[in-house]
Amino acid sequence: MQSSTQDMCEMSNELPQKFARFGGTWTRDKLGILNNYLDFYTTALKDQPFRLVYIDAFAGCGKIEIGSKEEDHQLGLELTQFTRGSAELALRINDKPFDELVFVEKNPAYCQELRRLKSEFSSRSLRIEQTESNLFLRDLNFDQRGWRGVIFLDPYATQVEWKTIVKIANLRILDMWLLFPVYALQRMLPSSRMPGDISPTWSNCLTRIYGGDNWKELYRDDLQIGLFEGSVGKVRDKGVENLTKIFKENLKKLFGERFLENSRTLKNSRGSPLFEFIFCVGSDKPAAIQLAKKGAGYIIGNM
Repeated sequence: MQSSTQDMCEMSNELPQKFARFGGTWTRDKLGILNNYLDFYTTALKDQPFRLVYIDAFAGCGKIEIGSKEEDHQLGLELTQFTRGSAELALRINDKPFDELVFVEKNPAYCQELRRLKSEFSSRSLRIEQTESNLFLRDLNFDQRGWRGVIFLDPYATQVEWKTIVKIANLRILDMWLLFPVYALQRMLPSSRMPGDISPTWSNCLTRIYGGDNWKELYRDDLQIGLFEGSVGKVRDKGVENLTKIFKENLKKLFGERFLENSRTLKNSRGSPLFEFIFCVGSDKPAAIQLAKKGAGYIIGNM
């Protein structure tokens, strides 16, 4: 058990390139929600004095191939066409264009594609940061009086660390859209276990994602599993609801009223959840919170 969970944890952060290039119908949902919110956001602030920034972490290569000729047995891919990725969508927002755009991507090949995108939009203020996203984001520093923006956290799997989310929350200027990787977590966690089944490596990985060890609440005592050296076995509910519930409870404690309860479950063609698409407001001003949550909530519910 220890070796398999360790391998899975490491694999989740070093996924094959196809995880970055490919998507399914759920990708359309994700990009549609994001694009509609960026349009709503920039329109709402076009008469405000703020400079606007868009940050795309794990930006990929700028375009996404929706599907392949053979259905992917992990993600349920069906379609066969390319679509604009989140980076290009943000560049094409024109009601009030973003004053600055920052694309963060570790993969050098993807960064090269992003540089081609930058040359296409040469008039825009665009930075490409070839680095690990968590490290870059934890060093962010913006003047709260002059800046507002949106950040899109679109990991390939479990790369987003809780410390990074805390940094974003404390900046109080960035509305956050986050993909929470329920599919990856569900595959890694056994539905039942005995004490010691989860390796220290995997335990640390979960704590890094959740920001604490309350992920252990996923498991409850189950006498039917049997006793092991005097200890009671554990079991967790099937599905991903509790995986998401605990994480959203942590977000609510961190963001308070800035956390939006409604979120969107992104599923593959077989109806299996892949990600939970979650929104939190950047500003702590009551009027801004109300407007942002109203806009995001409407888009989530009507896309």
